Formats: sequence, structure tokens, C-alpha cells
Amino acid sequence: MDSSRTLCVSLAVLLLISSSSAGTIQRALRMNQALLTFHNQLPEEVQVSFTSDYCYKCLYQHLASVKPNNNNASVMISTQFSLTVQVESGGGATALCRWSQTYQEGGHYSVWIQGPDPSGNHTCSHSIDRPPNNAYLPIVAAALLLAGTALLFVVVPFILRRRRTSPFLKAVCCRDLQNSVDHDGAHASETAVADSRGTRPPRLLSLDTFRGFSLTVMVFVNYGGGGYWFFEHAPWNGLTVADLVMPWFVFIIGTSVVLAFSSMQRRGVSLLQLLGKITWRTVVLMLLGFCFLNYSPRDGLLSWSWLRIPGVLQRLAFTYFVLSLLQTFWGRKAIPQSENHWWNPVQDVVLFWPQWLMIFLLETLWLCITFLLPVPNCPTGYLGAGGIGDNGLYPNCTGGAAGYIDRWMFGDNMYRYPTCKKLYLTVQPFDPEGILGTINSIVMGFLGMQAGKIIVFYKRKNGHILSRYLIWAVILGISAAILSKCTRDGGFIPVNKNLWSLSYVMCMGALSFLLLGGMYFIIDVRGWWGGQPFLYPGMNSILVYVGHSLLGFYFPFSWEMRFQESHWEFLLQSLWGTSLWVLIAYLLYRKSFFLKI
Repeated sequence: MDSSRTLCVSLAVLLLISSSSAGTIQRALRMNQALLTFHNQLPEEVQVSFTSDYCYKCLYQHLASVKPNNNNASVMISTQFSLTVQVESGGGATALCRWSQTYQEGGHYSVWIQGPDPSGNHTCSHSIDRPPNNAYLPIVAAALLLAGTALLFVVVPFILRRRRTSPFLKAVCCRDLQNSVDHDGAHASETAVADSRGTRPPRLLSLDTFRGFSLTVMVFVNYGGGGYWFFEHAPWNGLTVADLVMPWFVFIIGTSVVLAFSSMQRRGVSLLQLLGKITWRTVVLMLLGFCFLNYSPRDGLLSWSWLRIPGVLQRLAFTYFVLSLLQTFWGRKAIPQSENHWWNPVQDVVLFWPQWLMIFLLETLWLCITFLLPVPNCPTGYLGAGGIGDNGLYPNCTGGAAGYIDRWMFGDNMYRYPTCKKLYLTVQPFDPEGILGTINSIVMGFLGMQAGKIIVFYKRKNGHILSRYLIWAVILGISAAILSKCTRDGGFIPVNKNLWSLSYVMCMGALSFLLLGGMYFIIDVRGWWGGQPFLYPGMNSILVYVGHSLLGFYFPFSWEMRFQESHWEFLLQSLWGTSLWVLIAYLLYRKSFFLKI
């Protein structure tokens, strides 16, 4: 997510002023902020420091100095995460009191620092000077509105099956999508089970819908997500909504590769033609990412000194390239139907053992580099954010081996605003689309390929498909739980999107199997839902992704907000921009325009 669009996400103090300027602070409060006033009733000056409970083993940061004898000081603090606040004597040698609290948006709070009681303990009593706002009211209202809209898309097609209605509603909700576009392509989602008469197979609508759902969520979080922290990327370890969408995309690429290439190989497309398609799409995706998304006119004159080399489309392109080669050289043109072997129940795995061997070697390479590569001035196998984390012992070790390799390869030509920068106060650049993480991106895509093989091997056996999706989800989910110990920071390998850790891939693979399986059951098996409106951006994903990235800062997708003290306008803008792209995708679908590479 572009950090320039993220408002008020820093847990550091935004402003420190004396009590005489408290009115200025009150007027300056914005969303995700609260006012905290310290009243010092001691005869000595005190120092106030804080740390975020989301920041792993982070050093305390200075918050305020409060003069003695009934003086006070006011600060604006972030309300996104719980804070641990500590009051120390003027010399900083003695902690007078300490507490942990989640402050609420827009609230005015007071802390009264009082002298020792008969037992010699100091007290810090709390009071609320002004009640906080309900920060979640806007998103609850939006959720109810979207739920009503979603219900409309489900109920209207049901009614249309029983009575006649307007052509417009039929077009919006019930237009036949089975053979609406060419299925040959990187984003093809066909069932790859054409019959002997050579008829074109129907589209796998659940895969288009899954892709469109992922893209819609991505546009929403990239447009700010209404300013809510859970729609932003996690600072380091852990998961938020924003951390889900890219691995979903990678998973979908893997599934699409199997379905599309199986169809092309059956149609007799030559090896040379397949390699040409793979190379062309890879190069175009990389150029789109490098030339259009890593740079925009808003950045000023192009300069190699700061131009980012890695990127989202670059990673997707390379992942697609590797997965396509795996499917081209070690895929199967025909599925054995009558052979009886002991391994038949797992034939979708055993028959592709060369692919599994390659993935095993790649994952072994990732583990060896991550945990065995010596990194100067850093502990071997370090997975932390560096900065003030881990008690400030490794300030220049952000990302461990992954960050070290990227800085050695790219220098300053990488992402300069990593998600850990504000919370952990890091100084080293770190790119979440770096080299080492791309290995696990390939592994994630390979899990998507497994989903595609299940569809190909067990065609027309929906029970087998759904049960295998569930089994894979359980296996991957248990593996992620073991690796992470079901904790955010304390596992063997924490769930981390920045590093694309193995536990992150396992966790996201489990979620992907569950989501695709659920959509497959609802859409393709039962026919309860046609996939609208997510189907439309899912069928024009490249155009929507590139378009929202290039035009997101311009009207009518965004505007200069006037009411920044709450989430209402920010959430409206995020939803409005996202809805516009869904509408654009629908209009292009109506015109049968689909951007293909």
C-alpha cells in the first residue's frame, strides 16, 4: 500500500505541547488519535515514555516531560494499537508507575501522577475528560449496506427464475457467462475437460469470482481501507486483511496455469508456441510493473538513484514464468482413467513427482539461506524487523538474510517505506517483493497448481474435489499452526507477509483452498450465486489492477478530504473508488472488452 495515502498510522508522538495549547490539540485531533494529558502533582519533574504492544520487544520511546508542582503536558497519541505507558522520575532511574491501555479515537484522557502513599508507592490515576468517538460505526454502517447489496445479487436472480423482469436486471444479474470470453490465457479459468466432440468447456466461474474478490479487496486496501489499521499491512509479524490478497492472487495464477496449459496441450499447441506465450506474458508483466507502477508522474523527474526495481507485478510475472515452465515440461497431456495402482487416491500428487521435487528443493534453498546465511552484525537466522525491536540489539538487521540479499543486489533501488518503518523506527530499506520471498511465492503458486490438478483429475466428481480441498486446507492450516505456535511473534517461523515466511504460505494456502472450495460449491456446483459483482473485475484483472494503481490519486477516484477527524469520509472515498472500478469492469464486460496479455 502506498504509505503516502495512509493517515495517522504512526504510534510515535505526533505533537507535544504545553497545557496552554490544549485547545490547539483538540482542534487538531484526527482519526486514530486521542488526547492524553499528564498532570504532575509531584515536587519533581517526571519523564513519560511508551511502547506499542504490537511492537515486539521494542524499546520505550520518549513521550513527554512533565514539570513538577501541578504542571501538565498534553500529547496526541495513536489509537490503533494498545500502548504500554511508563512514568519515571526525572533522572529516569525509577519507574513510578506503568500501565497498558487501548485508547479510543477522539477521546480526551487525563493521568494524575500523585505522590507516594503510606507504603511508598506512587499512583497514576486515570480519568476521561471527553468520551471517545465510536470509530467502528462507519464500517458497521458500510458492512450493512454491502450486505444488503450482496443479498440483492442473490435474491434477484432467484426471483428472475420464476417471473419475468426488466432486461436491465437480467443483464446485471443473470447474463450467461459460460462462454463469454476466450479461455486461452494466463488468467483462463476453464475446467479443462472438453468432451470428445471438441466442444469448448464452460468457465470455472468460481475461479473468476475468487480472482475478482481478491482484486476488489486489494483496490479497497490500496485506497486506504477507510483508515482502519486492519485494512493496512501488518507492521511486521501477524496478519491483516491487506496481507491476504497478494497470496490469493498467486494461488489463482497457479490454478489458472494448470487449467489453461492442460487445455492448450490437449489442443496440440507446440512446445515452441507455449514457450513463446510464457516469455511474452512474463516480459509484458515485468515491464508494466517496472515502467508504470514503480514510477508515476507524481514522483517527479525519473531518477535511477531512487527507482524501485522489485515490485508486485515483477514478482507475479516471475512466479508465473516458473509455474508455467513446471507445467509445460512436467505436466501431463492425458489423465489415466483405467490404471489401478495403490497410489490412485493421491495420483494428483504422485504423477507430478518431478514438480514436487523442484518445489522441495526450492523450499530447502529458502530455509538454508534464511537460517544459515551469515549476515554481518546480525544473528544468523534473524527474522525480526530490526530498529527498536528486539530490545534495540539489531537496529540494522531488518529482514535478516532476505533484507541483506536485496540490499546487496539492489542497493537503494528498492522499497523505501516498509511497513515496519514507523512502528519499529527502522532505517534500512526493505522490499516485501524481494528475491528470497519470491521463492515462497512460487511455492504458494504451486499450491494453486495443486488445486487446478484436483479439478482436472476429478472432473465431474464434486465430492472428491471438495473433500480434497478440505484435506489440503487442514494439512496446511495445522502446519502453519505448528510453525507459528499459534502466536504472532513467538513461533519457530512467525507468520510474516514481508518475508513471505513458510508459515505465512501455509496459512494463506489453507485459506485459499477453503475460499476456492466454498466458491466452487456455491457457484459451480449448486448454482446459488453467479459470482456477481466480483466476476467482472475478475475477468479484467490486469486492466483494473494497473488502472487503479495509475489513477487512484485523481478525481473521481479520490479527492482532498475535508473531514479528517473520523473515518466517515475516508471510508466513503475508499468504497467509492473501489466501486467505480467494479462498475468500469462491468461496463467493459458488457462491451465484451477484456484486456489480455
